Amino acid sequence: MIQDLLAEAGSQEARKNIVAPEAKGAQSAADLNNLRSSETYLGYKRALNFASPQGLRGDVAEEYTTAEPWLNGWGLSGNWTVGAEQATLNRAGGGITYRFSARDLHLVLGKAADGKPVRFQVKVDGKAPGESHGMDIDADGNGTVTVTRLYQLVRQAGGVEERTFEIRFLDPGVEAFVFTFG
Repeated sequence: MIQDLLAEAGSQEARKNIVAPEAKGAQSAADLNNLRSSETYLGYKRALNFASPQGLRGDVAEEYTTAEPWLNGWGLSGNWTVGAEQATLNRAGGGITYRFSARDLHLVLGKAADGKPVRFQVKVDGKAPGESHGMDIDADGNGTVTVTRLYQLVRQAGGVEERTFEIRFLDPGVEAFVFTFG
């Protein structure tokens, strides 16, 4: 925009040396033409489209199971405590399932309260993501939560389709805050 205004004002240099940033991972521009999923919070204050049959219970440890979610539906499996802003896994082996339609799937995660990293594994449509893995996991779907931040977990290779995302945590204590899509 600034370059356009400078050119309008008669600057000869306005259109030279235009910078084209190379953003990778979660910093990449969203694929808005294929985006059918939107920000989804896991804390009970703002949670929508919860698909676990037990229903969302706030501030108590609960054993959840996941049914096959509908588009933009999500559920928990395992023992979780859902707080106002996040869901916290109480025992290893729990997971989150989400049915989405977007090129990229990101999840804000935080490590355990004891400061230990939390290992996890991602599957897309029941399989390792392969070439559709995000920047924060390998092709087999393996990753580790080391700090509280946004983790890019899926970047669909090829055309964007509806997919079922699953993440299983191999260690307890992870905090999950919000899904975002691009």
